[in-house]
Amino acid sequence: MMMFLFAALVGLLTGILSGFGIGGGSLLMLWLTCIMEVSQHQAAGMNLLYFLACAPPALYSHWKNRLIDKKAVCFCIAAGIPLSIAGCYLAAHLDLSLIRRGFGVLLLGIGFRELFAKQ
Repeated sequence: MMMFLFAALVGLLTGILSGFGIGGGSLLMLWLTCIMEVSQHQAAGMNLLYFLACAPPALYSHWKNRLIDKKAVCFCIAAGIPLSIAGCYLAAHLDLSLIRRGFGVLLLGIGFRELFAKQ
């Protein structure tokens, strides 16, 4: 029961961070795979469900504060749909260790970029 409450607290905190655009989904992936020892594929599925719950309030807030670039949204949708489908097919045929390493490299790259980015 205590582990469930702690996991719920982690989900709440990463959800709040997601709303601020900090990358709570990435933190959730790390929590699930490193601490909870969930497989990469299951963690990715949980992260997608998590995103469905966190994205609408964040989208509403950004829309209300006029922080959304409509041209960028159109480009992201047009590119995101076919690339997401291609990524699903590719991930289904790749070795799990390769996916984990790639995700780790991606997180390190984002971390370094954020760490050394000019304000």
